[in-house]
Amino acid sequence: MNLKDHIRAIPGFPKPGILFYDISTLLSHAEAWATAVEQLAEIVGPWKPTKLAGIESRGFLTAAPLALELGLGFVMIRKQGKLPGAVVSHEYALEYGSDIIEIQADAIKPGDRVVILDDLLATGGTLAASVDLLQDVGAEVAGAACIIELSFLDGRSKVDIPVESLIQYES
Repeated sequence: MNLKDHIRAIPGFPKPGILFYDISTLLSHAEAWATAVEQLAEIVGPWKPTKLAGIESRGFLTAAPLALELGLGFVMIRKQGKLPGAVVSHEYALEYGSDIIEIQADAIKPGDRVVILDDLLATGGTLAASVDLLQDVGAEVAGAACIIELSFLDGRSKVDIPVESLIQYES
């Protein structure tokens, strides 16, 4: 099955000049979604994680069912102010300004082997910040996986962990 056939491209979203790759059509097709989860399990399994971390918000859609499939715990990496209880924060630079991501303080134990998941890898800024955050709380970050990679933006060069994707767009 060609998963690209189940990705919808939406020009001009969220602003003019951007071509948005929408996974909604993949999620709504049961066979294609099952295939994507199976392929991600084949990628992630050999890294032998103890937990999966999903980046807000579409990374949750990827990491949670995969964690269930692999019998692992799932952890959310969220934007500031979205998680209850004690949190650990990490501020990172954006092209214009900065942002903050957080994880619950008790979500990761030192030595946990974590794989990060997201729906799409573009410039790599949020992925790099997620790696830093997880390492700050004592995790060993084994790798990252995503459904779509915009390889022309070279986001994987911002991290020093293995990165795998199911679908690549070259331009």
